[in-house]
Amino acid sequence: MGGNIWSLLVILAIVLLLFGTKKLRNIGKDVGGAIKGFKDASKGNDAAENDKAVEDQAEKVIEGEVTSKEKDKV
Repeated sequence: MGGNIWSLLVILAIVLLLFGTKKLRNIGKDVGGAIKGFKDASKGNDAAENDKAVEDQAEKVIEGEVTSKEKDKV
């Protein structure tokens, strides 16, 4: 790409003139909120999966049958 700092400043100035600072600030807030929401949702899914795994472990029932029971005879 090879652009220098002056070309980046010119591009930034043009963008500011086209959109204005208020609109750019709103766009920045929207993008930041979307990223934060995505991160929270992905963390929430991991936590929900962990909770479900714990519930599945708690609900397991070991079924069996006693075939013989010996009592100590005195």
